[in-house]
Amino acid sequence: MSKSAPQTGEVLAVCLSEAKGTPKQDVGQGELIAGHGLQGDAHAGDWHRQVSLLSWDKIEEFRARGAQVADGAFGENLIVAGIDFKALPLGTRMRVGAAELELTQIGKECHHGCVIFQTMGDCIMPREGVFARVLRGGAVKAGDILHIERGGAAHV
Repeated sequence: MSKSAPQTGEVLAVCLSEAKGTPKQDVGQGELIAGHGLQGDAHAGDWHRQVSLLSWDKIEEFRARGAQVADGAFGENLIVAGIDFKALPLGTRMRVGAAELELTQIGKECHHGCVIFQTMGDCIMPREGVFARVLRGGAVKAGDILHIERGGAAHV
């Protein structure tokens, strides 16, 4: 019996914002810091939502409905093509380069006052976005391959 190939996706954008309440900008590359998040991002810190991830495929579906949103507009740090993040169980481990992430939260409460919701009457981040903590740090850049490893137990 052969083991199924691990699921992978391609990082298309690395986004950060230096201040909370401002849109994230695609900076192309960054450094994931263990126990903290993406270096320089205002939302990084010692909590369970150190890094946010969103599927490029879901962003494209939203754009097809007429949304004109730039990379980072939903507050996502990593945009990855080819992975449906919300279908993954909590505790899922992900690797990108030397960095290792652990899925800690699926979706979040929507800020109905956000520009995207006001314009479209909807926002995908509350149901499609996921959050992770950084277990092992390392560089990340557009073009890197993100590997999904299901069923990992949390590091303490």
